[in-house]
Amino acid sequence: MTEQLTVIVLAAGGGTRMKSKTPKVLHRIGGRSMVGHVFAAVGELEPGRVVAVIGHQRELVGPHIGECRADAVIAVQEEQLGTGHAVRIALEALTEPLGDGTVLIAYGDTPLLEGATLRDFTDAHQAAGAAVSILSGIVEDPHGYGRIVRNVDGVVEAIVEEKDATDEQRTISEINSGILAFDAAFLADAINRIGNDNANGEYYLTDAIAIARSAGLSVAAHPVDDALQTEGANDRAQLAELGREMNRRIVERWMRAGVTVMDPATTWIEAGVVLEADATILPGTQLLGATVIREDAVVGPDTTLEDCEIGRGARVVRTHG
Repeated sequence: MTEQLTVIVLAAGGGTRMKSKTPKVLHRIGGRSMVGHVFAAVGELEPGRVVAVIGHQRELVGPHIGECRADAVIAVQEEQLGTGHAVRIALEALTEPLGDGTVLIAYGDTPLLEGATLRDFTDAHQAAGAAVSILSGIVEDPHGYGRIVRNVDGVVEAIVEEKDATDEQRTISEINSGILAFDAAFLADAINRIGNDNANGEYYLTDAIAIARSAGLSVAAHPVDDALQTEGANDRAQLAELGREMNRRIVERWMRAGVTVMDPATTWIEAGVVLEADATILPGTQLLGATVIREDAVVGPDTTLEDCEIGRGARVVRTHG
């Protein structure tokens, strides 16, 4: 990417369903906070500017985001009045105008999100020359999501939120992930034209779709094959589900890279762990933090290692270290 890419990460929500003193986006999964995973994915694009919008428990979220990305601009959303309002706050926090380029909108509670997906999406947006592009997904149960409304020619006309949708629109299975890409000049103009005449009285960023369409500008939607990457965690049960899925993906990735994992179901490997080919992991093993396992080492069974380095050919059995 170039300096003409600006990324805005929305992380202001309270997450009341977590029922926790810990802010929602700071809940940990796979060895990082949820928002930490998002910043890791965003970092792979090498954006010129990153803005994080915070609000709830900003005294905790702000410093953590600074640890994730020191150059992130912090924008404070005093009242959570919708995604359109949050993006307006983000743009106002920039010391220089957007100018040309692309603005990517991401969310701080989507820990499975991958940098390659964001890169492919941003590339497709730029290639299409669209004013707005939507990262969409096809799901069996679209309840609760904004629906992608297309005309008979398949052209995107709008995103309609669940509460504002007609019965017919609620049957649409293509949903808005919330991740959007904008032409920067268009967004700078459209953001101040978004109103709050809807069931929730909020400023929906998705209303920019109608603004683009009314101006005769192009709107695109790019379905992602792996819709789980865009899933958020709103409570502890959903967090655990995403945690299991993240671990499954991490374990599978290492096995395909040449690591033997005897029992994937009882093996937990965090995102920051490094394994060399021909290492063997036995059942009941947890590898945490910045642990490194060298070639031909055998770890387990019933072993937990955090921030440890195991040398080539070493054997570690029933150890907590």
